[in-house]
Amino acid sequence: MTKNQNSRASSTTLPVLDGEAINRALRRIAHEIVERNPELASVVLAGIPSRGVEIAQRIAGIIESLGKPRLETGVIDVSMHRDDVGKRADLPRVQASRLPLPLEDKTVIIVDDVFFTGRTARAAMDAIASFGRPARIQLAVLIDRGHRELPIRVDYVGKNLPTAPGERVRLRLENVDGEPDAVWLVPEEKA
Repeated sequence: MTKNQNSRASSTTLPVLDGEAINRALRRIAHEIVERNPELASVVLAGIPSRGVEIAQRIAGIIESLGKPRLETGVIDVSMHRDDVGKRADLPRVQASRLPLPLEDKTVIIVDDVFFTGRTARAAMDAIASFGRPARIQLAVLIDRGHRELPIRVDYVGKNLPTAPGERVRLRLENVDGEPDAVWLVPEEKA
């Protein structure tokens, strides 16, 4: 990490990925998508706001830089499909979902930043189902931190980062957060 990135992270955070490492992880994911999906014209990258959308666009750009056709990208908002929506004190901020239709005969790859319990991915699948029935749904994430509560697995992962349940993963992307690309692990606070 650069000196500037370290100054933004508190002394209790542990650096995990810097901008170069994030780019390498996304490049690896892009190569795996190309390898596992011979019909790239039928692949859609559906990013979960906000960082998942940025990650999906970056992956699409990397695949295009490999001389492959540019993948269609979309946004899949999960706010109203979450199983905790009625338990939250504040209503979630809802964004418009935009997917290239029709979805039939397409492979939709849900793209998210940090994968934890699996509940956001389940909500994304429910949201996608309201647009149609794709041939396949896959999942790509930059960070997989474990701790599943649902039987959902990741198809494409940038980095596996085992964490304790109370730890947090802090991810910043320049185009979303206005800070240099970086990932930190924030240890659990002791009482």
